[in-house]
Amino acid sequence: MFRKYGAFGAIHALLAVTLGAFAAHGLKDRLTADMLEVFETGVRYHMYHGIGLLLIALAADRIGESKGIRWAGRLMHIGIFLFSGSLYALSMLDSKWLGIITPFGGVAFIIAWALAANAIWKSKNH
Repeated sequence: MFRKYGAFGAIHALLAVTLGAFAAHGLKDRLTADMLEVFETGVRYHMYHGIGLLLIALAADRIGESKGIRWAGRLMHIGIFLFSGSLYALSMLDSKWLGIITPFGGVAFIIAWALAANAIWKSKNH
């Protein structure tokens, strides 16, 4: 689990930096200020949760794998695609209906953090 989620976290962080640079240099003249802000929100949460995946990988390595920590990693990964991915698509395609998807990613993030906290709290490894 450490290798898998550590790699996912690093890849997501890499993508967040790349997409942030793309927005700053390639989209600032193509998107409205509001849509650029939407894209940048996607980048910010992408980075937060890429780092979150790295932390989950470290936690799993430290406390051992558990169902809760595995699901935390899965949901954080899924949340990135749903939350940040929908914001990227919404801003680029200007399709308002994509905003319906975003809250599902947010809920995935919330549950992932709760599961991670619970798994760490209940861990036997101190």
